[in-house]
Amino acid sequence: MIDLPAIAAKWGANGQIQLIAERENAVHKILRDATPMAMRLHRAGYQSETSILSELRWMQRLAEANFTCPKPLAQMDGSLLAQLADGRFVSVITWVEGTPIGAMDSPIDADVTAHCDLYHQVGRLLAELHDTSDRIKTDDLTRAAWDLPGLLGKSPFWGRFWDNPSLSASEKTFMVYARQTAHAHLSAMKSANFGLIHADALQENVFQTEAGLTLIDFDDAGFGYRGYDLGVCLSQHYATRHLNDLIAAVAEGYGTLRQAPSIEDIKFFLMLRGLASCGWVIARQPKKSPVQRRYAERALHLAHQWLTTA
Repeated sequence: MIDLPAIAAKWGANGQIQLIAERENAVHKILRDATPMAMRLHRAGYQSETSILSELRWMQRLAEANFTCPKPLAQMDGSLLAQLADGRFVSVITWVEGTPIGAMDSPIDADVTAHCDLYHQVGRLLAELHDTSDRIKTDDLTRAAWDLPGLLGKSPFWGRFWDNPSLSASEKTFMVYARQTAHAHLSAMKSANFGLIHADALQENVFQTEAGLTLIDFDDAGFGYRGYDLGVCLSQHYATRHLNDLIAAVAEGYGTLRQAPSIEDIKFFLMLRGLASCGWVIARQPKKSPVQRRYAERALHLAHQWLTTA
């Protein structure tokens, strides 16, 4: 049994502890003299101590460079991480007051114009993230790579998506073909911008605050293709009828600060997120869970769409 109050006390917490989310990490709201903080119990085996510390340093440097995001908070002894008896690490970051722009895997309840206006802002937010990251020190950070091997290699970072247990034999053959074709396409994409990315700007990780939009949950962040961030933010809306309008809105928003990837490239990275998620779910759900099939069907849809229109 984990003694949550004892752990929280390392950060000076002295109030109620409330479980907020339990996905990759278990996130609790803790209080220090009525000031809320977010305490994260990191998923065992996902990120190393070095990687988590790099995430925290990146967030600190982003905040110091005036990019709005959570900041790491030190324990009373000055250290940023605590380790539990089961090997998991614990970190605490500032609490973000606001509301997510949408719920996990749920459509946004807005008309087309409002939805596109919102995602124009999301595109600009991601451009601000990339711009700021290019200005700060990052060469001492160790994070996962959302690069060619990480996305489409023999052992992608999130798993061998073509081995999803819900795929039929013919679907697996199709996914292997999609991977090979995408690998060749990405290999030829020599001019794609590369650097630190959030890699998980889903609608539940984009918060509307008094100051505007901000990002939370940097747990999957790493070094990767900047276009992948744009594909990720659209992945929950892949089936919407106005997807092309959303893609254009994200590209235009991003283009207000930086050169945006082409519409075709964004669609390609959207597919890559679908493939990656199809691998991600393998180790996180039972083999016969309907969630396995849901992620597989999204990947199959996006791969078929890309292969037939590229």
